[in-house]
Amino acid sequence: MKLLLTSGGVRNASIHNALLGLLGKPISDCAALCIPTAGYGHPSGSPEGAWRFITGRQSACPMVELGWKSVGLLELTALDSIDETRWVSWVRAADVLLVNGGDALYLAYWMRQSGLLAVLPSLRHTVWVGLSAGSMVMAPKVGNAFIEMKPPRTGEDRALGLVDFSVFPHLDHPGFDENTMACAERWAEEIGGPAYAIDDQTAIQVVDDKATVITEGNWRYFGD
Repeated sequence: MKLLLTSGGVRNASIHNALLGLLGKPISDCAALCIPTAGYGHPSGSPEGAWRFITGRQSACPMVELGWKSVGLLELTALDSIDETRWVSWVRAADVLLVNGGDALYLAYWMRQSGLLAVLPSLRHTVWVGLSAGSMVMAPKVGNAFIEMKPPRTGEDRALGLVDFSVFPHLDHPGFDENTMACAERWAEEIGGPAYAIDDQTAIQVVDDKATVITEGNWRYFGD
């Protein structure tokens, strides 16, 4: 699977061009599935927010509204009640998975519980485009600053670990007093491993385990 881990969606030409490169064909030729699940785990999530994401009315964080050939809805909390052969075929038919923000650990829990996590390694040509928590979920852990709802049973800061670095999104976002660079530095010290702080004009592309920063904004890498 190829990853495009964004803070604020496909916000600029550089991120858009990176997405086109990962897809290998025009957006208008690609089938998308959108995953709104993470939003339900966050205190600020709402049915209206999920609807805006699904219907492409989230213009500040462009994802669904990019002009896909088709867009379908994949709600992870429903998959356990559906025959796996049905929903896995839907996932395999998609060119891209568009994954909304919200609570990363809640999303990680449902990635495991639904069975989607087990399918990801076989999706060699599929592109995962994460928005905020949809990007953070790929990390080994997210850090206490971003834990809103501890997942059932484990209660651990344990995300998916499909990349070897963590992500601090919305760096220096106006009105987000907890997202300053000083906050990112404290977060990175707690994480204790490789990490990126990225603003909404920045994304991290991962292909064959190689991470590349795509940016028209500000970011910082915290190494070992």
